[in-house]
Amino acid sequence: MSYDCRNMAAVQWHSRERRYQAELQSSRLECVPVEFGDYHPLKAITVTDAKSRRGARKGSTSSSSSSSSSVALDPLSSMLDGTDPLSMFAAASAVEVPSLPHSSSAGDLGRKKREEEVVGTDFEPWSAKRGEILARFTTTEKLSINLFMGTDKAKAPSPGSSAVSEKVRTRLEELDDQEEGSQRELLNLSQQEYANRIEELNQSLKEAWATDQKVKALKIVIQCSKLLSDTSVIQFYPSKFVLITDILDTFGRLVYDRISSMCSADSQTLPDSFTAADVNDTAKETCLNWFFKIASIRELIPRLYVEAAILKCNRFLNKTGIQETLPRLTAMIRGIGDPLVAVYARAYLCRVGMEVAPQLKDSLNRNFFDLLSTFRQIHGDSVQNQLVLQHVEIPQYLTLYSPAIHWILQCVAYRAPDPLLTEMMERCKKLGNNALLLNSVMWAFRAEFVATRATDFIGMIKDCDEAGFPKHLLFGSLGRSLACADPPEAERLTILNEAWKVITKIRGPQDYIHCAEIWVEFTCRHFTKREVNTVLADIIKHLTPDRAFEDAYPLLQSVIQKILTYFHDFSVLFSMERFLPFLDMFQKDGVRVAVCRAIMEVFIKHQLEPTRDPVILNALLHVCKAMHDSVNAMTLEDEKRSLSLLISGFIRMVWFGRDFEQQLSFCVEARATFCNLEPLLVQLIHTVNQLAMETRRMMRGNHSRKTAAFVRACAAYSFITIPSLSSIFCRLSLYLLSGQVALANQCLSQADAFFKAAVSLLPEVPRTISVEGKSRSSESLLLDFINNFFAMLLVVPDHPEHGVLYLVRGVLNMVQDYTWEDNGDAKVKVYISALPLLAAMSQETYLYSIPKVDSNETLYGGDPKFLTEIDKLCETLISQVLDYLKTLGREEQTVRRQGSLSFSLFSSLLAHGDLRNNKLNQLAVNLWNLNHKYGCSDTRTSVRTLEYIKQQAQQPGMAHIGDMVQRLTLQSRT
Repeated sequence: MSYDCRNMAAVQWHSRERRYQAELQSSRLECVPVEFGDYHPLKAITVTDAKSRRGARKGSTSSSSSSSSSVALDPLSSMLDGTDPLSMFAAASAVEVPSLPHSSSAGDLGRKKREEEVVGTDFEPWSAKRGEILARFTTTEKLSINLFMGTDKAKAPSPGSSAVSEKVRTRLEELDDQEEGSQRELLNLSQQEYANRIEELNQSLKEAWATDQKVKALKIVIQCSKLLSDTSVIQFYPSKFVLITDILDTFGRLVYDRISSMCSADSQTLPDSFTAADVNDTAKETCLNWFFKIASIRELIPRLYVEAAILKCNRFLNKTGIQETLPRLTAMIRGIGDPLVAVYARAYLCRVGMEVAPQLKDSLNRNFFDLLSTFRQIHGDSVQNQLVLQHVEIPQYLTLYSPAIHWILQCVAYRAPDPLLTEMMERCKKLGNNALLLNSVMWAFRAEFVATRATDFIGMIKDCDEAGFPKHLLFGSLGRSLACADPPEAERLTILNEAWKVITKIRGPQDYIHCAEIWVEFTCRHFTKREVNTVLADIIKHLTPDRAFEDAYPLLQSVIQKILTYFHDFSVLFSMERFLPFLDMFQKDGVRVAVCRAIMEVFIKHQLEPTRDPVILNALLHVCKAMHDSVNAMTLEDEKRSLSLLISGFIRMVWFGRDFEQQLSFCVEARATFCNLEPLLVQLIHTVNQLAMETRRMMRGNHSRKTAAFVRACAAYSFITIPSLSSIFCRLSLYLLSGQVALANQCLSQADAFFKAAVSLLPEVPRTISVEGKSRSSESLLLDFINNFFAMLLVVPDHPEHGVLYLVRGVLNMVQDYTWEDNGDAKVKVYISALPLLAAMSQETYLYSIPKVDSNETLYGGDPKFLTEIDKLCETLISQVLDYLKTLGREEQTVRRQGSLSFSLFSSLLAHGDLRNNKLNQLAVNLWNLNHKYGCSDTRTSVRTLEYIKQQAQQPGMAHIGDMVQRLTLQSRT
């Protein structure tokens, strides 16, 4: 028999009569009783371990050896033969590894470990302050570097001198050259050029050391140290100190590592806890040589700094070397006449002391007390004359001391007992013009110590001279401490009032906001919205004139962030009269959006229940509108998506309960407000549809005219909004969803309008769409929508003015006229998908229905004319599919597609057609054979299909299926 499509004559379609309930019962899984005494899903599984013959002894006649055990075997353990890979790794790691040679990184690691024994992570390291100092203390003036790098002339050795003595003499002469030779001066350097030059010197130091030019390296360090005595550009001095001490640190590390490497014997490095007894004589001699070289430096400042840089090397000489050297170096600083140079020398000595011997507190304390004793020099004539020459005001000059004094006090106060801190505070009180010291005390002392004595500190601040150091800076430092620790509760209001009396009198807007921003956190933490509102009003008053707020956006953002940290109840937040006016100061688009985002993020995180509070809704609509209005043609898609998510979170939290009309009014307002963000329009449509369904649920059994009118209003909202969406598939899905909602609420005309709109939109679907920036075919999405649409059309009643099955015909006409892909089968797949729908429509009782909606089963009541229309439409579709199968059979490369489509049509006939009709029965057989003609069918699917047909043949009244099975054969792929 030939299986060509030309043998498939036109057939007369009849749908198979379905009994859905009986089919459901017959398809249920059979219930089998389980004896839980023998089985339980959590019961241990008995594993039988069968050993293959390959594991048997040679010569054994047994084919296999098996053993069974009731003990559950761990499959992971059995696979690994009981060996844990982590245990294997640990065992391998236990093998002795040769000691690594001593390196600078290893030394640093050991040094850090020893420091952490006394200095913990709560101690802020110098490296954390370095960047801030460089960024804060800058200058536009020209800088100079006056360097001497020694003479380059070679000196002939004296006749008869020994090699050792000549080497010593040469080095001593080279050291003399460093102070008597030629000098080189680099003038008119910018700040960046100066920093680059210092970095070059740092590299030159490393290169000289690597090439064994130790004397040259020492010269570089000495000459760089001399630069710390130069205060010609005084406002740059703190940054200069940071740059120069980087070179000193490098030198100190190189010397220490060099001597440490000389102590190594048999590849064994010194332990971290070594003593002078562990150091060999060669290393000690070299160490002494370095100290002797440094002691020969004539000038005080370079001698002091270079010896401090190698302070740690005293460990190689004796146990008490560091303890003896620190007081001596501290006393040497007293010989420095410039108080600014002296205070930074003390800061460096304290820094080195904390690194190598943090337990020696006496030296730290002595540096602090020396600072107090020389503090009056700051206001001496020599300093005042220097400031006049450089045109530097005394308040600006005093800020230059802050990094050094902060550091000294931080070292002194670290884990110091309260009596010592109290003594230091009392000594500061006795000094006149002590604002600078007081400011550093509040910065460096523990926040808890300052907070418990906040009232005392306020009294000290009041007694300070305003001309020397502005009081608002002192209150700012106090505010930072109170932000970290709480003062006594009874004193809090007094503290705030006293502080704000000073803050509100600050004239400069920038000085004002810098101080006010600090105290906002104290106010938010301990007081109510009344006090916070007062603070906001005062900030607005100071920053509104001359639009001063435009220069304070970062600090204003910080104010908002602090308020949001402590106020999570938005009804309280927005009840502050000055909060929204405060937001209005953010008029720069980027900053305004950032602030609005911060507000919405906090709202979404902390608003757990839906709200209908008009204060919250109006305020957040204002905030969300600001975010929405920032969107323009240049806005990135990621930014649009991010803003949409935040606004969407707000919309989800708005719910008016049973006041459905108010909820709909909010959605109308939101649509007008957020029209530029498409995801929000989609969400609003979903919200309105949910609202309509919620109305139906609450008004069940009481479908009044008012309820019906409201549902129609919801449908009108969706119908008006959907066309504004750009995504065509989004529009299609929303038309379908909205039609379903309207139909569920018995709004037949509205549902009909949605479905007709969807059908009329189908021809506009493009053949390709953009997905994540790439062009993709739209056929799969279109097929999915049409299949979903068909499923809905089963319960949609025909319109009395548009004829039988007008929506189904409309979809099929669109499919007929649509321009499909040239090598695709989408159109025929739609035709095949329509057959189950039409077969379901011809049943006396539909598979599913919508309550209180009369479907076609009720409207037509099984009218023969209606059934005839369905049969004719099915015959037309089958004819179209058969014609298409014939065209596919003409080319060899399309036979696989032909087989797939023929099997799909066969499945539809089998499930929905009345195969008692001989022609339809024969057509099904021909389609089966066509599917197997070229061996392209899936054998497993074919076998399972035959088994299903045989099972169906055993059902009552299905004998004709049994006859058809005899003619369905499986063919090999050969």
